[in-house]
Amino acid sequence: MEKQYIKYISELMAVQPWQVEHCVELLADGATVPFISRYRKERTGQLDEVQVAEIKHWWGKFEELDKRKEAVLKSITEQGKLTPELEKEIAHCIHMQQLEDLYMPFKPKRRTRATIAKEKGLEPLATAMLTFNVKDFEKAVASYIGDDLPDKESVLQGARDIIAEAVAEKAEIRQELRSFYLKNAKVVSRQAKGKEDEGEKFANYYDFSEQITRMPAHRLLALLRGEQEGILNIKLDVDSTVAKKIVNRLLYNGVKCNTFKLFEQIDLAVDDSLKRLLHSSIENESLKAAKEKADLDSIRVFGENLRQLLLAAPVGEKRTLAIDPGFRTGCKVVCLGANGELLHNDTIYPHPPANEKVMAMKKISNMVQSYKIEVIAIGNGTAARETEAFIKRLALPANVKVFSVSEDGASIYSASPVAREEFPEYDVTVRGAVSIGRRLMDPLAELVKIDPKSLGIGQYQHDVDQTLLKEKLDDVVISCVNSVGVNLNTASKHLLSYVSGIGPALAQNIVDYRSQIGAFTQRKQLLKVKRLGEKVYEQAAGFLRIPGAENPLDNSAVHPERYALVEKMASDCGISLVELIGNKEHVAKIDINRYVSDEVGLPTLNDIVQELAKPGRDPRQAAKVLEFAEDIRSLEDLKADMELPGIVTNITNFGAFVDIGIKQNGLIHVSNMADRFVSNPNEILKLHQHVKVKVLEVDIKRGRIQLKLL
Repeated sequence: MEKQYIKYISELMAVQPWQVEHCVELLADGATVPFISRYRKERTGQLDEVQVAEIKHWWGKFEELDKRKEAVLKSITEQGKLTPELEKEIAHCIHMQQLEDLYMPFKPKRRTRATIAKEKGLEPLATAMLTFNVKDFEKAVASYIGDDLPDKESVLQGARDIIAEAVAEKAEIRQELRSFYLKNAKVVSRQAKGKEDEGEKFANYYDFSEQITRMPAHRLLALLRGEQEGILNIKLDVDSTVAKKIVNRLLYNGVKCNTFKLFEQIDLAVDDSLKRLLHSSIENESLKAAKEKADLDSIRVFGENLRQLLLAAPVGEKRTLAIDPGFRTGCKVVCLGANGELLHNDTIYPHPPANEKVMAMKKISNMVQSYKIEVIAIGNGTAARETEAFIKRLALPANVKVFSVSEDGASIYSASPVAREEFPEYDVTVRGAVSIGRRLMDPLAELVKIDPKSLGIGQYQHDVDQTLLKEKLDDVVISCVNSVGVNLNTASKHLLSYVSGIGPALAQNIVDYRSQIGAFTQRKQLLKVKRLGEKVYEQAAGFLRIPGAENPLDNSAVHPERYALVEKMASDCGISLVELIGNKEHVAKIDINRYVSDEVGLPTLNDIVQELAKPGRDPRQAAKVLEFAEDIRSLEDLKADMELPGIVTNITNFGAFVDIGIKQNGLIHVSNMADRFVSNPNEILKLHQHVKVKVLEVDIKRGRIQLKLL
């Protein structure tokens, strides 16, 4: 990678250039973000996974930029217009827009007023005017009058057209105007004509303006969505006087025009350039740049939500009864084994119109007893509260806990190829209930099968840059999977595919090997898996766990490349490896400074002793039961000033949505989260956090609930 790129990234991230350079070298060598951040800390100066992922993002951006530079240089060279100065400018470009600005004058374009004027031979006059290299202006203009240009005005108009386009294509003018727009422009929106009876959800923006620098991401994305749907018209308003001063300053650059008539013509051309060419172009580019910033902000929020959702507290390997509630179609019930295998399924009808409560009670009681059920998961959709109340009226064993589980994405999963492959003989209702139960047992393992955009989190996820969104969400999923670790013998191929270095094809090969040979007993067996070589083994091994393995380190986050080092630690302590692992007293006595070498530094050694103290530790907390208010079942039951328990279901830049036990979620606006200014709701709340809220306002007509965090 070019040194200028390394310098740019290091300054942007406030890290040393050598850290960026080493990180890029590792990425280029095929190393993954989790592997680099966990097992190559000395090489990168302890860059964390967020920093490594950001370097990876910029590395990809600059690779794209280099490819575009090649294409631009080739195009300009073929035109015979590449100068050493221009080539140097292109080489030093850091941003794609900067490159496109330089390329604009050479970019093949449709026939314009300027090209027509050039065809009439007016380019030499326009160039002379623009450089103030005209001794006798009147005489110079008159010399161009002829068949195609019958009078003085047609000559001047053509010259102005060429000048207007030349001004609009000057890179320095475009860059400074863009900066001016992004700092000072106001976004103005009006209701589109003929749309008076449509788009009530955009009513707040029918007569709206706000400075672009102050506009939060969600508001800009809402405006752009309204424009896309044809409900709103959006434009940027700027001070045209200041814009013209910017153009004149860069155009004249201290040079004085030698005749008023020449100045008058250039001034008219500048006005035309600003009005006809520059404003619309810079407006579009500025809105695009603002949207890119809004996209990044929204994607960051989505990523934080997804991380919290995937790392939600699991109940663990417990025998689970899961219910997908319903009224007319009944409640689909499944019983799952401790590893999530489907043991039994049935349908009960405890609610209207069937009202088969007695039969439903018998079925549930028998299933709880027969399958030794430890926890019950109830989907939080239609009939959820009624089903929960029904279940809690049963004489269940005291140790059986009842949980409300988000159904978001369950229907998407149940109809997906993944679900059909897992349960080809069952319909979507059974698959949906299985997903509800499994996501209580292990949210991470189940939710990786579902497109994150279907999980009901984030804001305007369908409006942001989809490529960037996928990159971010993939990074988050990979990060979560590898931070928790994966059981090599029980993980699905979908979960395995997110393990560092593996991917879908190798995940399938691992599952095939497992089904043919049996359970893995040591990590080294991975090298026998089809197409899984030393490089993949290096990347993946530390994130895979084998409970009950021949070598206890195979069930830890210690990388195989450090096994010999740990064995030496045990030997130096005068105990066996088995006696060392998990023994906090022995681990505490290890002097890690004795083991520092050229290959292994203190960061890695600290990780090793922490892992030895708590091998295979799951970073997630234990799941907790939330009790909703018994007497609140619908929007109509709510009254201002009520204080209710709830659970956070989504976090956005403008606030957090909370499930209070009814169909509609309430909103805690960011201004109602604390008695101080809150810039980021994630500072205050986390996804799935249990909270207590106060009802501020209930709008039954619009189905909206305003809450305050207590």
